[in-house]
Amino acid sequence: MKTMNETQLKELEQDLDTIRDQVIADLGERDARYIRRIVRLHRSLEVGGRVLMPFGFIPPVFIAATTALGLSKIIENMEIGHNVMHGQYDWMNDPSLHSQTYEWDTVCTGDSWRRTHNYEHHTYTNIIGKDRDYGYALLRLSDDDKWKPAHSLQFINYVLLSVFFQWGVGLHELESERIRRREISVREKIPFLKDFFRKGGRQAFKDYVFFPLVTFPVAPVVLAGNIGANLIRNLWSSTVIFCGHFTQDAETFSEEECEGESKGHWYLRQLTGSSNFTGGKWMHVLSGHLSYQVEHHIFPDLPAHRYPEISEQVQAVCRKHGIPYNTGTFARQYSTVLKRIIGYSLPDRMRSRLLPEFSSAGAQP
Repeated sequence: MKTMNETQLKELEQDLDTIRDQVIADLGERDARYIRRIVRLHRSLEVGGRVLMPFGFIPPVFIAATTALGLSKIIENMEIGHNVMHGQYDWMNDPSLHSQTYEWDTVCTGDSWRRTHNYEHHTYTNIIGKDRDYGYALLRLSDDDKWKPAHSLQFINYVLLSVFFQWGVGLHELESERIRRREISVREKIPFLKDFFRKGGRQAFKDYVFFPLVTFPVAPVVLAGNIGANLIRNLWSSTVIFCGHFTQDAETFSEEECEGESKGHWYLRQLTGSSNFTGGKWMHVLSGHLSYQVEHHIFPDLPAHRYPEISEQVQAVCRKHGIPYNTGTFARQYSTVLKRIIGYSLPDRMRSRLLPEFSSAGAQP
């Protein structure tokens, strides 16, 4: 991570706080109209997909219905649920869009997400040993984890995690790696597991039992469409999130260098540990504007649709302080994610020879 003294960190803090304060002062009807329009779009796509699905025995209709339902789930999870639960629209005082009451269309409970994501991940972003989102306890992505033969299979783990992403996220709070190390017991996680199975059961019943049953003559078609829609959502969501955190240039950090950090240092860590990708308007919407992961990590409680507007200002602050602004095309960023996953599945000497760009990645001194 770039070295800055306390005076420079304080100036960085002030520069970024100024951008945030300007957006906060300007929040109003435009933002309310935006999120309500997105909610209507999500509902229209869901209703359209559900209505078309029973006619999915006609191949083009099946594709249209599955795609509509998949897009509905993506928009609800990414642009609505994720952002609402960050408190981006709490100022509207709308109970249906409030961070503490919103429950989204995925197996992970809102309470679990607020604990593991809003607090744990955004507080300890990319700090090895503190941010459990870094590799999801399944993937070796830096030299901080010693290579083991089991890591050679981690690309398979990555594929499985992507396919079943909502279930992986839902079980994240189980802390299975700590259970394996006997640091905690399964008994301690019983309250969490009860909530998980209750929410996960409702989700599975809705998509894989209820809707197929009410369309019984074509139940297999409806079941296949619902599975396909969830797969579309899982693959896209996981890819977006990986592109925001695990690219070649996204840095990791040690607990020691972040101990007692100031707000300016926290800002610096978010800037250097995050990655953006470029694209058109709808790519940004479908990513929940996590295509602007840099802006999201420094301003998680600002309405995400504002990130494109402030991106130039954030880049100007980065140029002023000599901080790299990590961005690139979606294809480029995703290719470096795949290289990182594959590279760290190899023994260190082999990785250094085949992928030298990853030979010194990891926590920065």
